[in-house]
Amino acid sequence: MLFLLSLELGENVLCAASSHFCSAEKQFRFPLELGNQRPPTSQWTVTGSGAAIVSKNGMGPFITCITPGKIVDMGIKDANNMGAAMAPAALDTLLTHFKDTGRNPSYYDAIFTGDLGYIGKEILIELAETKGYNIKSNYNDCGVLIFDKEKQDTHSGGSGCACCGTVFSGYIYKMIQQKKYKKVLLMATGALTNSTTNQQGESIPGIAHAVSIEL
Repeated sequence: MLFLLSLELGENVLCAASSHFCSAEKQFRFPLELGNQRPPTSQWTVTGSGAAIVSKNGMGPFITCITPGKIVDMGIKDANNMGAAMAPAALDTLLTHFKDTGRNPSYYDAIFTGDLGYIGKEILIELAETKGYNIKSNYNDCGVLIFDKEKQDTHSGGSGCACCGTVFSGYIYKMIQQKKYKKVLLMATGALTNSTTNQQGESIPGIAHAVSIEL
């Protein structure tokens, strides 16, 4: 959300995100050299980078609404199940967005989360349904889209800062340009953890921020 504050100081702001598979795995999980077996809930950090220019002027698409999230901690301690840790925070932001704007899931052509993966995606769908929102038809996750699960054996999908950035600046933005998507809700998801807290057995708090992008 800092890029929106930055627009108060300038006309154009370049926003970028990146991550790297080997460095992230070594820091947050296990060094690759150990050859640890991954559980089905684990995700693969995306090696990549995505960038976008946010400007005060232009022909669009436009950021019409932002919904900052808040920290949600449901007591998940498994670093190999980040989707479950982050999904409740994504739900909280989603509910806040709909409440603040008066919109519902059908308002959007597509709703995307950043990196919940296959398991986190299903958890969010089920949690949203318990709150009266059906997002099955137009919701997907960048961690699901970034890899071919069967061919690349990436278990629960992709993760990392670049996951949302690369899928948005590549696939999603192209769909907006082609007018296949005219209203998109992009919700970046994050786990507030590091290798030390995980080793100490602490839980993994999650957070999510939503941006409404429209033509």
